[in-house]
Amino acid sequence: MDPLSGAGPRRARGRLGAAAPGARAAAAPWARFSAWLECVCVVTFDLELGQALELVYPSDFRLTDKEKSSICYLSFPDSHSGCLGDTQFSFRIRQCGRQKSPWHAEDWHYNSGAPVSLQREPAHYFGYVYFRQVKDSSVKRGYFQKSLVLVSRLPFVRLFQALLSLIAPEYFDKLAPCLEAVCSEIDQWPAPVPGQTLNLPVMGVVLQVRAGRRGREGARFTETPTPIWQLLPFALQVHVPSRVDRPEHSPPKQCSHENLLPAPVVLTSVHELDLFRCFQPVLTHVQTLWELMLLGEPLVVLAPSPAMSSEMVLALISCLQPLKFCCDYRPYFTIHDSEFKEFTTRTQAPPNVVLGVTNPFFIKTLQHWPHILRVGEPKMSGDLPKQVKLKKPSRLKTLDTKPGLYTTYSAHLHRDKALLKRLLKGLQKKRPWDTQTALLRRHLLELTQSFIIPLEHYMASLMPLQKSITPWKTPPQIRPFRQDDFLRSLEHAGPQLTCILKGDWLGLYRRFFKSPHFDGWYRQRHKEMAQKLEALHLEAICEAQNIETWMKDKSEVEVVDLVLKLREKLVQAQGHQLPVKEAALQRAQLHIETVIGSLPKDLQAVLCPP
Repeated sequence: MDPLSGAGPRRARGRLGAAAPGARAAAAPWARFSAWLECVCVVTFDLELGQALELVYPSDFRLTDKEKSSICYLSFPDSHSGCLGDTQFSFRIRQCGRQKSPWHAEDWHYNSGAPVSLQREPAHYFGYVYFRQVKDSSVKRGYFQKSLVLVSRLPFVRLFQALLSLIAPEYFDKLAPCLEAVCSEIDQWPAPVPGQTLNLPVMGVVLQVRAGRRGREGARFTETPTPIWQLLPFALQVHVPSRVDRPEHSPPKQCSHENLLPAPVVLTSVHELDLFRCFQPVLTHVQTLWELMLLGEPLVVLAPSPAMSSEMVLALISCLQPLKFCCDYRPYFTIHDSEFKEFTTRTQAPPNVVLGVTNPFFIKTLQHWPHILRVGEPKMSGDLPKQVKLKKPSRLKTLDTKPGLYTTYSAHLHRDKALLKRLLKGLQKKRPWDTQTALLRRHLLELTQSFIIPLEHYMASLMPLQKSITPWKTPPQIRPFRQDDFLRSLEHAGPQLTCILKGDWLGLYRRFFKSPHFDGWYRQRHKEMAQKLEALHLEAICEAQNIETWMKDKSEVEVVDLVLKLREKLVQAQGHQLPVKEAALQRAQLHIETVIGSLPKDLQAVLCPP
């Protein structure tokens, strides 16, 4: 078990197993590794301690005691799951360290170009688990039980599952030397860059991946729905378009040593799950579940295994893409989790969390939660699998509760029967599951876009006109968001323009206004608009030709104030917080020099110290 724990910087890294003083250098050991993973953990079963942390690579990565405990308990399936053989699943935990590592400071460069669903987590860790439980007469309990866990702040579930499927079986046979070699290979990978295709060699295999990137308008929604071909995975193509990427016609240039590597294994996505497979038992309630996610409602997913619970939770939160999911979620959660008391208390309303659990004990513990989804083992056949039924929470029983969506919630929108017919027809005709998933994802994407576009249009109308922004006056304020005005605008600019579904859209918007997702969306959009306003004001100042005329009747205090404000805007722009062109920044610097030159020598010395 890694002896390092407690607060302090998360890394002071040198070679494997050795700590190095000082902060990270530009070419520090493990710098490239850290762009993908925080650490790799091995969790084993100890007869006296239970689950125990056996190894942490690199060994100088510092986990707090609480983080270690969480990783240990969440890396093994619950005893009720009865998982034999190999199982893969994922979990998500809070970071508990008091100080963030220097790596966190570099998140902005990646996050600014990545879609919200692929951004690095600032305060949580993902754990990607490969668990093996097999009979072994040489072990006292009669079973070999061990988990290999990749800990990362990136939500690349598909990539890390593929990586685990390569390295875990080899590790269980060859142990530590294999793990050290793999970590060294990952430390040679290029850092993830949104929109770029990367070749990632590991254990004689090359994984070819591409993380999506934001469009020109950042996280904003567009009215034009995504073409269906962009949602279909192309298993034979090098470049896999993301939702907002344009197809590229020429392959990326490869380094000479990469040309010697074997043909790559192309991953069509670093994060997207097989949505159709995940939602098979709940297809008739997909829109109800979409509404519950949109409103940030507390939801418990009770599944037979950690694999099913984690996949269902991740599938549910992906329903809102490209809208950012602003609530907490735990793909796999146990009674040993450090937040167990916080989430199960009856002294306050349930938190806005989506929990994935496998222990039937949670049915009794979380009976006061408003929505509980219980799913059973999937039954594959040519027809639509048996669908869970809507049931009242009062019908919840202990332990033997049947599959169903236990809720009193009534959906605001009518069910899309045409979609269900298309999916059922696809099953009967043995349509590829990739295509079924693309149809389902397309439906959810258009539903989210239809809901958000009216909000985007109304929010844009609150922006002051560009002609009202003048160089020498404080820029006008963004007008306040008035819910009643927005609701009145829906009559002629509502979701009915882009969505055929009928229902109580007004009621859905009213509930959305009270949700964490509206608050998160509004804060982000207001921040973007404020930055745009500041950028337009800076450009207006830069383009002004009469700065000398303006200074003639101004006091020294007003002139110095202008210098300080211009410098502040320049710092923001140079830190990429304001969308301003380089030419405008150069003109702003010339204005600052002109203004300072007009001041007395003593003030010049204060503003421009030697």
